[in-house]
Amino acid sequence: MKNNSRLAICFPLALAAILYLSGSKAIGQDQAPPPDQGPDPAAANMAPSGPSYTTEAPPPDGQNPDDSNYAEQPTEEATQPPPPLPDYVQPPPPDDGYIWTPGYWAYGAYGYYWVPGVWVEPPYAGGLWTPGYWGFYSGRYMWYPGHWGMHIGWYGGINYGFGYVGFGYEGGYWNRGHFFYNRVYNNINVRSVHNVYSYRANVRVNENFRGNNNQRGNNNERFNNNDRGNNNQRGNNSNDRGNNARDNNGGRPSYRGGPNGVQAQPRPSEGNAYREPTAPRMNTQMQHEQNYSTQRGQYAAPNNNRPATTSESRPLHADPHVQPQQRSGGGGGRSGGHR
Repeated sequence: MKNNSRLAICFPLALAAILYLSGSKAIGQDQAPPPDQGPDPAAANMAPSGPSYTTEAPPPDGQNPDDSNYAEQPTEEATQPPPPLPDYVQPPPPDDGYIWTPGYWAYGAYGYYWVPGVWVEPPYAGGLWTPGYWGFYSGRYMWYPGHWGMHIGWYGGINYGFGYVGFGYEGGYWNRGHFFYNRVYNNINVRSVHNVYSYRANVRVNENFRGNNNQRGNNNERFNNNDRGNNNQRGNNSNDRGNNARDNNGGRPSYRGGPNGVQAQPRPSEGNAYREPTAPRMNTQMQHEQNYSTQRGQYAAPNNNRPATTSESRPLHADPHVQPQQRSGGGGGRSGGHR
């Protein structure tokens, strides 16, 4: 009887241990097929292609055309180019469903300052972040802010890293209300985030990009073939570099156009994404930018282009009651948030 009682007690404990170990293993396993088993899952981030929107005449004197037909209206203006993008470490996402918004240079009273990259809770289900970017136009550098949408739009061809390779977004995709994270491009803690996969995209980045001295950066090189995936930092499951497309000054360009910026043009799918209902950046995102505008350590000039804080570990929460809306007229996003 004693032996039978011991067996009766031990069997459920052993079964529970097996289930726990098998569950723990499942958490760390990729939930999407590797590249050789199907197409790129993140292709779903791009809007269906339609007529080309890049047939306008070339701009004079090598200047880029105004991007108001592809991006939010510019909110900042400078006469000097922004510094190169710094390399930095991405913190892991706090939970499923957060979207990485890469860091960028903003312009304030004392010049350029760095707004750290941060995980953001999207304002609505299926929302994707199209980053803002600096563009050179008519002798000025203009900031076109980012926006939320159901597809990834035009962000100047800038290689921000962490899946924002200049065209589209390779960091993950939405599937049936859940966001799946690509571990090749993101620093993932699988105990917090369960929807993961690994896909090393063989996409050409900035096909027309030229660095300083007219040296081609990525015309004949496929992005992320032999490189790391996370801004020159090791990701959770990547041993290669991925975001090191550099000009001859040793930094990745942070703006489009001009003598040394990224030379790229919007593609049909990016033009179509802009014409879909979108929402501008949320109040929490604008407050995040404002908070760092008052910190001397974030400014480029006194810190040799090396900001004190490059990424933020605390995530930003979504503003309530924000929904994408169709633009009226030629440009400028509308939503339930404030600009």
